[in-house]
Amino acid sequence: MRTFPILSLLAGCALIAGCATSAPPQSPPIELNDAVMPSRARTMLRILAADSMEGRLAATPGYARAATFVAAEMQRIGLVAAGDSGYYQRVAGFRTAQGRLVVLPSFAAWDTIPEGQRVLDVNVVGMIPGADPELKDEVVVVGAHLDHIGVAGRPGARCTAIGADSICNGADDDASGVVTVLETARTMAAGAPPRRTVVFIAFTGEEGGPSGSRWYIEHPVRPLAKTVAQLQVEMVARPDSLVGGAGQAWLTGYERSTMGALLAAAGIPVVADPRPTENFFRRSDNYRFAIAGIPAHTLSSFGGHSDYHRPGDEADKADFNHMTTVIRSAAKAVRLLADGPRPEWNPGGQPQPPVPSAPRAPPPS
Repeated sequence: MRTFPILSLLAGCALIAGCATSAPPQSPPIELNDAVMPSRARTMLRILAADSMEGRLAATPGYARAATFVAAEMQRIGLVAAGDSGYYQRVAGFRTAQGRLVVLPSFAAWDTIPEGQRVLDVNVVGMIPGADPELKDEVVVVGAHLDHIGVAGRPGARCTAIGADSICNGADDDASGVVTVLETARTMAAGAPPRRTVVFIAFTGEEGGPSGSRWYIEHPVRPLAKTVAQLQVEMVARPDSLVGGAGQAWLTGYERSTMGALLAAAGIPVVADPRPTENFFRRSDNYRFAIAGIPAHTLSSFGGHSDYHRPGDEADKADFNHMTTVIRSAAKAVRLLADGPRPEWNPGGQPQPPVPSAPRAPPPS
């Protein structure tokens, strides 16, 4: 049997034996405004952005602790475990001589890597199966990245200490997105079953490391050909004055597909990205889904605050009333994507896949 070092750090769910694989019976529909409370968002954000998580750098003990918390929440919510080891989807990678973390195409490739260069990380994945006989095989993926940039001075970290503070906690980036994904999953699990299957995922490696979204695209838990939409949530803990401030959010690549118009028509307060020159559409995990042909966008309220990728990105700077309103919007958006019309690319909106690069060859042994 292979040994997987990082999995021994994930104490909260027995990976070899697996976790619960069936959801409890659905309770009656609930009103989202009563289900999502600032106090719950505050508690979870403080946990994920705590110093004990050590900046959640991919493939580190701090990231593993955060993944354990997310998996335990998914189990408590009643999501079906959708990874290959309970709620964990293992991601195989290796470390180059320069220290860069690279995702591999398969575990067969991982077996060829010298043991000292092997890296194993995890996405955390839960699911609510669809209930509509005609739509249940279609899939909506809802994601946020769990990793951040670590502790200043440690190998692989991109955090720069500010005074005595050396931990980049990543409260807004992107613990806030993970909290939103969990709260969206909880409200959906407590309501009527969705028509389409919804996969909820916390990705590793968005900030640099074994790319969890790349691994998922190449190893989807439900067929990629049946995936009709992907919604990423990125940095929603603080309001953006350019779109109206508290409670408002924006969607990257709004003009590229019909998703934004579908959400707006349903009364969800989402507008176009006010900073198109920043090219945020290409800067989160949604982009891998988009180049795979799936209408995929990122929901955000990032206003360019000065704590981006710095130790000042702390939970106590979050606006929890704003964040709660955005969570409610995200939950309604996912319900619409799960039950309503499927989004389509607008003419010319789908990004073209890049020219294939050289295969991810393992380093010489």
